[in-house]
Amino acid sequence: MLRQERRNVVAAEAVGPYTLLRIDRGGLDPGIPGQFFMLEAPGRLLPRPFSLCLAPPGELAFLVDPIGPGTEMLCALERGDEIHAFGPLGNGFRLDVELPLLVGGGIGIAPLPYLAEALRFPPAVLGFRSDAHAEAAALLPGAEVAIDPTFVTELIPAGRSVLACGPEPMLHAIAEQCPGAQLAWEAPMACGYGACYGCAVEIEGKLKRLCVEGPVLCAA
Repeated sequence: MLRQERRNVVAAEAVGPYTLLRIDRGGLDPGIPGQFFMLEAPGRLLPRPFSLCLAPPGELAFLVDPIGPGTEMLCALERGDEIHAFGPLGNGFRLDVELPLLVGGGIGIAPLPYLAEALRFPPAVLGFRSDAHAEAAALLPGAEVAIDPTFVTELIPAGRSVLACGPEPMLHAIAEQCPGAQLAWEAPMACGYGACYGCAVEIEGKLKRLCVEGPVLCAA
């Protein structure tokens, strides 16, 4: 059920250069893997979209890459601090697949641990731009890792149902290599529910608002 709540931070844990931000779940529904929440740190004008990474009992956890003032502020939160959370939003992954393979690139691995749990931990291949960033592979034990997201497609065996999230070049490459793959696209968002058109991107020649038509879309 879609809700907006003010929740408390449980912990902010370093995962390589990333931060795993854990908040008290309260009445928030974790939703379907691949859906996202809008998170707003105190004092920020606009929230930021984040895929749910993990949903342990009583908590929701989000993997944050501190790449700007908003995400840096989220990463600086401490236990007991308040945060606004709105969600779950968007369309997630379909789970009725055979022989699933999870593919992630960089911060795009964020929705995969929650997805892996829902699919009973299928194999995964992950790409990162450095050994430090690859520390996040610990969130998906047993995953095969490449130090360069552009090489991840070389690790995809034939005959698998691919569910992926990562940088746009990686997703385009997977779309060409694996028709029917489920791809979680990323874009800046201001509202999260289709009002601002801030997340409209051109995919396969069509303009799509990722917050309402995605973020998970099926490759043609």
